[in-house]
Amino acid sequence: MNKHSSIKPTQSELEILQIIWDNGPSTVRFVNDRLNERKKTGYTTTLKLMQIMLQKNLLRRNEKSKIHIYHPGVQKEEMLSELLNRFLENTFSGSAHKLVMKALGNHKTSKTELEEIKKLIKDLEKNNDRTAK
Repeated sequence: MNKHSSIKPTQSELEILQIIWDNGPSTVRFVNDRLNERKKTGYTTTLKLMQIMLQKNLLRRNEKSKIHIYHPGVQKEEMLSELLNRFLENTFSGSAHKLVMKALGNHKTSKTELEEIKKLIKDLEKNNDRTAK
């Protein structure tokens, strides 16, 4: 995420991105309606946030039609990886081990989740074995 590494979206901006990632290209009205399902948010507040996000390249806007349609300016997986890396570095001194131990200790993990975690660990071990040879 090199070109976006300096972007630090706010919580409100992440909420807007999540709506657009989940629903596809959207108008301000649509985004505002989804935000209002969780908390009261004024239309002009949503519009202003989305304009700021446009300047930060978090969103792109199609201005060809009368109604402006906003698209994500960043890919979800890229942004999540960047945010996780920043969180890991700032909160756990870069230790994935500490993060995982804390997450598993604070959360009731289902049997299915544990199986997925075990599979991920096995896959990581196989990849490490291949690169070590």
